[in-house]
Amino acid sequence: MPAPTASNRPMTPLEWAMLLALSAVWGGSFFFNAVAVRELPVFTVVVSRVALAALILLAILRLRGERMPRGRPVWAAFFGMGLLNNAIPFSLIVWGQQHIASGAASILNASTPLFTVILAHLLTSDERMTGGKLAGVLIGFAGVAVMIGADALHDLGAHVVAQLACLAGAISYGFAGIYGRRFRAMGVSPMSTATGQVIASSLILLPLVAVVDRPWTLAAPSPAAILALIGLAAISTALAYVLYFRILATAGATNLVLVTFLIPASAILLGILFLDETLQPRQLAGMALIGLGLAAIDGRPWRAVRRRKGDSAA
Repeated sequence: MPAPTASNRPMTPLEWAMLLALSAVWGGSFFFNAVAVRELPVFTVVVSRVALAALILLAILRLRGERMPRGRPVWAAFFGMGLLNNAIPFSLIVWGQQHIASGAASILNASTPLFTVILAHLLTSDERMTGGKLAGVLIGFAGVAVMIGADALHDLGAHVVAQLACLAGAISYGFAGIYGRRFRAMGVSPMSTATGQVIASSLILLPLVAVVDRPWTLAAPSPAAILALIGLAAISTALAYVLYFRILATAGATNLVLVTFLIPASAILLGILFLDETLQPRQLAGMALIGLGLAAIDGRPWRAVRRRKGDSAA
């Protein structure tokens, strides 16, 4: 009997531990963002995050004995990935967090797989939408609608615009997931891909931060803001990528997507413990619906139901 593939076998305790750690470091990014934007402009926070992470990942590559690939096509792809996976979503989410709670921003970010399912169906030939995925998308979008609430229709103020900015960031992540499929065909290692995209996004954003934020004119940030920037770069970006690609290699993408269930919970906990934030009941209900939608997209509930029917029939 053939061994199960990474995507359909149960995860080991070590893989579950890494998944929990990944949810904590990614959920922590919403906490670090909320601390940093109290004192620093959006683009300064984002550029600091990706530039410091690039230096850290380059050091890791050096320790691993890997070299960054060369050639115009590869670096053009790095710049495309950096734009879609870092520059656009990071900027939109950090800006959105100036107006909404970190827990709410993390819930909106959890809609990323829902957008990915739709985009993959439209833009690829091998990731078509199934009935289970369609049900998951509908449930997930219902969750997003519940969480935003009726004020999206009656009061298009800054609060709603901030929520829509976070949703736009999630859509950009969806495009990045599809765009990033090309790196495997180009023979670029996952760690080199991660490093190349944060280098590229740093170069994209440096001119923008110089013109818009003029960071040399800003007041010196407090130790708390500096520590938040270091946490964003070292923990929520560099370490997150190391964990991400390790889980992807051993457990597969289907198991890895389960992290989206855990990120909002960790972000909410950090916001409640350290930022005195609260969430409204409709936001919690929206998170529950998004989780149900992701479960349907993953397909595990449908397989469990079929197994039960098979056991009862036997």
